[in-house]
Amino acid sequence: MVYDVTKSVFARRHYCLCCPLSYLSFRMDITLSRYLLIITCSAGLVALSLGQSSMMGQKRHSAESGDDTAVFSSGKYHDYIVVGAGPSGLQLGYFLQRAGRDYLILEKGDSAGTFYKTYPRHRKLISINKRYTGKTNKEYNMRHDWNSLLSDDESLRMTRYSEAFFPSADIYVQYLNDFARKLRLKIQHGVNVQRIWKTGNKKESFYIRDQHGNVFTCRYLVVATGIWVPNEPDFVGKEHVTGYENMTLNLNFYRGKTVLILGKGNSAFETADYIQPVTNFVHLFSRSRVKLAWETHYVGDLRAINNGLIDTYQLKALDGVLYTDINNMQVIKQGDRFSVRLVNDTEHRGLHDNFAARSPYDVIIRALGFHFDASIFHRNIIPKLGEGEKKKYPAIKPNYESMNVEGLFFAGTNTHSLDFRKSAGGFIHGFRYTTRALHHLLEWRNHKIPWPSTALRTTQVMNTLLKRMNEASGLYQMYSVLGDIIIVNDTGAVYLEEVPVQLLPQLETATGHLAPNKVIVMVMEFGKNFSGPGTDPLRRGTATTVPKNAHLAGFLHPVLYYYSHLPTDDDMLRRPSKWILPRPTRLHHVIEDFLFDFSSPVSHVLHLRRFLDTVFGYDTRNYFAGSCFKMAMTHTSVPKTCQDQYLRGEGLTHASHCEASAVTQSTTK
Repeated sequence: MVYDVTKSVFARRHYCLCCPLSYLSFRMDITLSRYLLIITCSAGLVALSLGQSSMMGQKRHSAESGDDTAVFSSGKYHDYIVVGAGPSGLQLGYFLQRAGRDYLILEKGDSAGTFYKTYPRHRKLISINKRYTGKTNKEYNMRHDWNSLLSDDESLRMTRYSEAFFPSADIYVQYLNDFARKLRLKIQHGVNVQRIWKTGNKKESFYIRDQHGNVFTCRYLVVATGIWVPNEPDFVGKEHVTGYENMTLNLNFYRGKTVLILGKGNSAFETADYIQPVTNFVHLFSRSRVKLAWETHYVGDLRAINNGLIDTYQLKALDGVLYTDINNMQVIKQGDRFSVRLVNDTEHRGLHDNFAARSPYDVIIRALGFHFDASIFHRNIIPKLGEGEKKKYPAIKPNYESMNVEGLFFAGTNTHSLDFRKSAGGFIHGFRYTTRALHHLLEWRNHKIPWPSTALRTTQVMNTLLKRMNEASGLYQMYSVLGDIIIVNDTGAVYLEEVPVQLLPQLETATGHLAPNKVIVMVMEFGKNFSGPGTDPLRRGTATTVPKNAHLAGFLHPVLYYYSHLPTDDDMLRRPSKWILPRPTRLHHVIEDFLFDFSSPVSHVLHLRRFLDTVFGYDTRNYFAGSCFKMAMTHTSVPKTCQDQYLRGEGLTHASHCEASAVTQSTTK
């Protein structure tokens, strides 16, 4: 349609970008849609939201306006956009690039790994960098390399960058940028995402606006920003507290001072260890007891490398850990020092002459961790957050999709609501595998490429299981979350590696593989009552060494679930407490092993083989060729392994080759 703009209800004092000094007082072609007023002039395209002016020359923050649908640029569409070029964003970028997908990674910093340029503040990672394991198996060695990302480039291993068991964060930044550069990942730096919104357009589902007003569009959005917004409690006097993110690293500032740290996690204790040598003493405030990683087997709890202050506290060296609700405190400035008071203090009942924190502090530092930044989303698509302790993460489905926003996926630490305090999905050595799983899910969902699989004879299943339980890194790191799934059919078996086990009821629709009958799932699990705050995993008698008691094993070990048919969603909801899957048709625990070697002929292999005999309904033992020959001559049927191998001629020299060898030997004689 053609309107006279001067007479139209849409007339505004807008400037045409091709002629900025003139008003729109001449005839133009105008296309009106539900959201946009598209004005075509001789020099290009201007797209303005109704009632909004151009942002040319302006810098707009998301909080400055309610307009979230202004399109300022076309031609920036990609099928996939990944927000964040940290470890998970780079990892997903690698898989998308290898698959030949149209993608772009948006990064606010001038290089990859922006988070690690600041954190941890004291520059030492607590993710192990174990260079020597006594083995040359690359997959096995990744079990003990907690920093490297997955790729086909062997030079991109963090173990080649540092010899330190706990490497420097600065070296890790170098590693991440080398990963991006060597693999030629598509990253656009300097893009600080200000707002994300969604339209009804099936192709261009998401719009992403940056700090300059540039807009990127995509069909599938993956947020890989991690959790980086500091937790700041609201109490009287909070302005007197210094944040972990802003604290000075100059030790002279803390010399001869008394310091209070709010927090009980690794950042709080890391800070205490750093400043402890120069302070009078350090106190830590926390609401609940300190959780030690070696007690809970959760790597996000306090690690031994950071807990030196517990030693000095318990060995009477002035330092201490106190328990109180930080939201129930007040900080009062008294000269150059700060006093702490508790509101509604029922414990001391007004008597503060023995209050543990009655002495004033010179410095108070807040180190209470971080949470997900949801402020970049339009109010109509703000992702639902988790509940309780998980509220710092987005709430997501087992396929890593937002619980309430279709097409919005998460990668990396953002996915930790699925396995918080249960596995390692919030950390690099865990989410490199969940990111790969996300990629496989997207490949089937969006491009109908099934989950990678291996076709096996049923007689090959046991050896494959043994190999995986002894070598696989993804199962080892993402215990209880990722599992190998064996689909048993009439002709053999289909083996899928490292599938999110919570998707078992949707296995067919999530992976593209039909599973009409028998299914076996292998996962790694700790004993259900083996660990937790206050337990002593080093106590005598924790190990289980008798195979018949394997179900009582406490330490990490393989567990196999056999289902005669796929469980339903209702089965999953009704599963027993602390179980990761519904009750199976048959369950087998492989006895734990101190060396984590599950190849002992009697303790491991024999009992696994008997389990598989029951599942398959026949003898799965392997026989020598002579035994197969004898049974073939004396029995009407032979074991399955003889059928699959000996009777097929496998392992035997071909007859013509034997004849040729005989002639050669005769001639020689």
